[in-house]
Amino acid sequence: MQIRCPKCRASGFVQSHIGVIGLGSMGFGMAISALRAGHRIWGQDINHTAMERLQQEGGTAGISIEAAAALDAVVIVVLNAAQMENVLFGPEAIVPRLRRGAVVLGCVTVAPAFAQAMETRCAEHDVLYLDAPISGGSLKAANGCLTIMASGKDAAFAAARPVLDALAETVFELGASAGSASAMKATNQLLAGVHIAVMAEALTFAATQGIDAATFLSVIQKCAGTSWMLENRAPHIVSGDYTPHSAIDIWPKDLGIVREIAGSAGFEVQITTAALRQFADASAMGLGREDDAAVVKVYARQAGVVLPGVEGERM
Repeated sequence: MQIRCPKCRASGFVQSHIGVIGLGSMGFGMAISALRAGHRIWGQDINHTAMERLQQEGGTAGISIEAAAALDAVVIVVLNAAQMENVLFGPEAIVPRLRRGAVVLGCVTVAPAFAQAMETRCAEHDVLYLDAPISGGSLKAANGCLTIMASGKDAAFAAARPVLDALAETVFELGASAGSASAMKATNQLLAGVHIAVMAEALTFAATQGIDAATFLSVIQKCAGTSWMLENRAPHIVSGDYTPHSAIDIWPKDLGIVREIAGSAGFEVQITTAALRQFADASAMGLGREDDAAVVKVYARQAGVVLPGVEGERM
């Protein structure tokens, strides 16, 4: 079921108290979108600069014990399942500090079984859990225009609705328990990761034929071979700017999750495995914190071609 979320406040708007844990490029933008929608925001991150930026925008840096007890919702936007489990149930666990009926929105890409386990463990504390992975990138996060794939109990959806309205342009309701949304997000990540890798392969192939990156982009984006990922990431290569919007190191994790899920279903994801290998090689080259378009450097090194950039370095 698809829901279009309004970008204006309804007449019955009620301000919510929302914690955002993980203020990277996605989490920070989401926090700002929720602030803009009129909610009170507390942000937590190991990067104190990110918390200071949030405070300058009108949010509160850090989530004290007292603040946690007053939160209506907590949005988790950390890197992986291990970090998420630590945030929720580790030494400084947020879940036991939340009031009964508060909702946790798990926005991290995780395996469906992990999302189901988080829902069960939250319920032991009378806390609701919404499996709510996100898609759209940092710009859409900052503009409240994400796509959110969500699954969970009706009560979790009801408690999370003010947050969903503030953060998303589109919400897909995908089931009455956690796990379904994470399965759908893994499907999306399969396609997205493969599209980025094959874009880099195609751009490098074109370079071996004397076609420069700018020409490649201008032609292919008007042809049947284009994709959203190609049109979004290839400009980073053309400009030689690998400032991370979505980093290389995300993909060994996410495509690894896809392969894990597929393996449990007895299905071999051969193209996904090939793409995963390229991202793993990029990470091994020391490119893990660069934009994921930097996977092109693996292909360029293999082909001996020069990528656009100030240095004009041969990879």
